[in-house]
Amino acid sequence: MTDVGFLRIGEFARRVGVSPELLRAWERRYGLLQPVRSTGGFRLYTPEDASRVERMRNALAGGLSAAEAARLALEESRPPGGLLDHAAERLLAAIRRYDEAAIHAVLDECFEGFAIDAVLRSVILPTLSDLGTSWEQGTLDVSQEHFASNVIRGRLLGLARLWGRGAGPLALLACAPGEAHDISLLAFGLVLRSFGWRILFLGADTPTATIQRATAETRPALTVVTSFDPALLTAESEALGELARTTALALSGPGASAELCDRLGATRLDGDLVAAAREVASGNRVEPVS
Repeated sequence: MTDVGFLRIGEFARRVGVSPELLRAWERRYGLLQPVRSTGGFRLYTPEDASRVERMRNALAGGLSAAEAARLALEESRPPGGLLDHAAERLLAAIRRYDEAAIHAVLDECFEGFAIDAVLRSVILPTLSDLGTSWEQGTLDVSQEHFASNVIRGRLLGLARLWGRGAGPLALLACAPGEAHDISLLAFGLVLRSFGWRILFLGADTPTATIQRATAETRPALTVVTSFDPALLTAESEALGELARTTALALSGPGASAELCDRLGATRLDGDLVAAAREVASGNRVEPVS
């Protein structure tokens, strides 16, 4: 295959031998392509995208359906688990030592070598989950958990700089009133941004009235409200129901029950945050309010 750098869709299509229309279909339906954004807002396709296209074409030539071929191409493009698993172990060890420099060194290596969704899925989010479990079991001091959360949150906010720029659809992200944990919401926004979305991040403990005013002003394509505590969302159910009638609303986090989402007319974003962001970007999770 011809070497491919960071290219716009027309030249990229010429290099990989697939029409722009088919490439867009593969990107929209299967998440096969993962372009980055230039400072001017243009979608730029990478050598990794070219490799996935080549694997997709080979799988199709071997008789697989398009969905099966895309799944195989994406599976083969995932980074070796062992490398990131080891990074997660090093990150947790650095946290236990209160070693901020070591934390940043591990994250530097990860972000230089792997895509952001892989780092989030295999290193950062599992580490945060392990911290919570260790704290509950009494094997981690609350100071270590707070230290780690603040360092990692700051690092993610650095990656989020200017994520509201561009011409893509807008997602408004907020924590429910009383909810202080916003790192998972930051991670969701960063993955969504990698698909060209713009992000308006309101963060922790956001009054529902504030969310309503912001959606009325900015008209986002998607509004996400998250909470780890079901009681926080239940307490706001009336206001959230009103919000769901004016914006495409999704609830996320352990506090977002299927029953509450159904009752409010909201989409439930559960499980793997990276996968959820991919599905939202492909248009498979949230229908816009007419």
